[in-house]
Amino acid sequence: MAARCGACAKPLFEQHPHEVDARAFDRHLSAGEVPLLVDVWAPWCGPCRAMAPAFERAAKELEPRVRLLKLNSDKEPALSGALGIRAIPTLLLFQGHREIARTSGAMNVEGLLGWTRGALGIAA
Repeated sequence: MAARCGACAKPLFEQHPHEVDARAFDRHLSAGEVPLLVDVWAPWCGPCRAMAPAFERAAKELEPRVRLLKLNSDKEPALSGALGIRAIPTLLLFQGHREIARTSGAMNVEGLLGWTRGALGIAA
């Protein structure tokens, strides 16, 4: 049986990335129990749009071991600045409330899975 929220009974992992604002990002980061893979992107960015389907497919492979989030840098410029985002797409990997890995540039699904699993030390 899939894990569900105790308050609303919705599934905790739906095997797709969740769009977050600054408040939701902070909430996910403060929970810190599940590693977070964050795609910082913008709607006008061609490589970001090209990578979106691969990020969606990666969620099906990585959840529930990793939570995938999408952060629109245009909607959250202050948070993007605080995270030190200088190029998009940028992938940030958090574990235990802290950033453990970062990379910029679009990736295919195999690249996303390999990079994430390698940084977390988990097998395929």
